[in-house]
Amino acid sequence: MDAATVRERATELPRDPGVYQFLEGDTVRYVGKAVDLRARVRSYADPRSNRIGRMVERTDALDFAVTDTETQALLLEANLIKRYQPRYNVRLKDDKSYPLVQVTGHEFPQIEITRDPNREGATVFGPFTSKTNVETVVKALREAYGIRGCSDFKFANRDRPCLDYDIGLCTAPCTNEIGREAYLADVESVERFLGGETDVLATPLRKEMEESAQSKEFERAANLRDRLEAVESFHGGDAAAISSQSDERTVDVLGASVEGERATVARLHSERGQLVDRDRHTLSLPDGDDVAAVFGGFIPQFYAERELPDALLLSERPDDMDVLDWLDAEDVSVRVPGAGREATLVDLALKNARRGANAPDELRALADELSMSSIGRIEGFDVSHAQGSSVVGSNVVFAGGSPEKSDYRRKKLDEKNDDYDNMRTLIRWRAERAVVGRDERPDPELLLIDGGKGQLDAAREALDEVGWDVPAVGLAKAEEIVVTPTRTFDWPSDAPQLHILQRVRDESHRFAVQYHQTLRDDVSTELDGVRGVGPETRRKLFRRFGSLDGIRSASDDELREVEGVGEKTVASIRERF
Repeated sequence: MDAATVRERATELPRDPGVYQFLEGDTVRYVGKAVDLRARVRSYADPRSNRIGRMVERTDALDFAVTDTETQALLLEANLIKRYQPRYNVRLKDDKSYPLVQVTGHEFPQIEITRDPNREGATVFGPFTSKTNVETVVKALREAYGIRGCSDFKFANRDRPCLDYDIGLCTAPCTNEIGREAYLADVESVERFLGGETDVLATPLRKEMEESAQSKEFERAANLRDRLEAVESFHGGDAAAISSQSDERTVDVLGASVEGERATVARLHSERGQLVDRDRHTLSLPDGDDVAAVFGGFIPQFYAERELPDALLLSERPDDMDVLDWLDAEDVSVRVPGAGREATLVDLALKNARRGANAPDELRALADELSMSSIGRIEGFDVSHAQGSSVVGSNVVFAGGSPEKSDYRRKKLDEKNDDYDNMRTLIRWRAERAVVGRDERPDPELLLIDGGKGQLDAAREALDEVGWDVPAVGLAKAEEIVVTPTRTFDWPSDAPQLHILQRVRDESHRFAVQYHQTLRDDVSTELDGVRGVGPETRRKLFRRFGSLDGIRSASDDELREVEGVGEKTVASIRERF
């Protein structure tokens, strides 16, 4: 590539942290990390050394992956260099890897720091970049919860507690100083902290620090303060790449983006908790399928000639039951996370799937088509419910063509089976908060309503009632027609202005459905107390039939098709209803 080509490619990249690769044909010649991908790649138009200059001249393609933090970029860069051994990278010849925290699968689990987790049944967290920070936090966990750090051999051959018990680092389960049930409860607290619940450890440390300060034990208070800072930063800059369940050695994270008749699936692949690879795949969609259908087609094709992972994390559940049954038969756990670290990973996969779009061009094209001077900020709205129950509304925000997750909002609405009135209520809620100054977010340039003319008219009625002067358009999913107060647009499926609206619409739909499912699964219902219907079976019934009315009207055969529902359970349900 020459300097002009490098500059041209750089303009297509986002200003996010991530990893980039220079390729010669299919061969990776150089891997680098960046805080700002666009600025970093642009610098290669003026190479800083002869070696890098030769590398740029020899390569003919550029690839990249977006990450959530600089630390994740560092970890992914290191793993890609180890995997591909690029000619122009400085390659470590030793077998060094980043530290992990492992909680073993022993009857009385042990916590340890390791670079090579190989214990059967262990739960592994990490990798982390700072071994010193990891050591500080693990020591604090042991002091707070008394989890043993000794080997299984030492544990099995003791007749009295060791020194760790005397100095408060262990509760000595080896000599029954603590019962197994109480010990496992402490282990669960440790795993919750390592999984992201910082307050599990930060709260008792903060309380102890304040008590030491009040007692004028200032040296101890200072020590606890330093330890607290390490704990509170543990899930920030040193965040783990992927945290998997104890029996999951490999995990694939899939995110999909649909634009017109084309879909892109991004895959993040981890082994033993480390993010080691990523790739993207393009699919043609002659029928204009949605994301659920894309996964239904992609998964069996992609994994037909590859080894299946232990778990798949997806942005949406495939709509093909045959595919789900096949994955279940192969013992692959399929999850659509709604929150936590797994949801963050899915968001990263989605970001990589969507990265090809040139957001500024999309927004300029949209502004031109709608006769607006400019569009920088779009808010999307959708309503989700099951025949009028568990009614919720979503409000998502895109700025510069990218989602602003911190500005997302959601609203529980009154139980009403009226899509138009529900949308009117949702928009009135947003507009009133904006007008009276109770919403700290800036006003958008455009509102996007998920729906056609009926939903848009309801939204505009709410805007007029409150007096919030913001343009609004609707996007009907079936025909992908854009509806405005004065006309409709039937843009080609590859129109950039349509793509940005589709992404906002799809995200508002996903966010609404996620919240609706959470409420629907957690709500107390008439099924509570029915013999044979526990929380998991109740969730399956609601996901199959949508509501209590749907369950009431289902036939006995249809009820028995739900996993976990047999003759006795059907009889119990009939007795209750």
